[in-house]
Amino acid sequence: MIPEELYKRRRRHDNTPASMVLIITNYIVTTILFTSINATSWFFYVVLAGLAVYNYFTIRRNLEEYTRVNIIAYIVGWAGIVLLFFLTRKM
Repeated sequence: MIPEELYKRRRRHDNTPASMVLIITNYIVTTILFTSINATSWFFYVVLAGLAVYNYFTIRRNLEEYTRVNIIAYIVGWAGIVLLFFLTRKM
């Protein structure tokens, strides 16, 4: 017989770190906002506040995964988002 452990799905089977998923989510949400809104409005700030709350709880849930390298990648990701914001506003 085949052991039952073979069919149990491994935890975090996709092997994508939560920090990378968080950075990708940030880029997707902000680029959708940048391309769909012509002027910065209250909705833009509400969505960014919601994204900040999502980031807070995601980081808090996966705190043991955030090493120094992951934190630097997260900060560089947000710096890229800010740069993207200013580049799209100038066009």
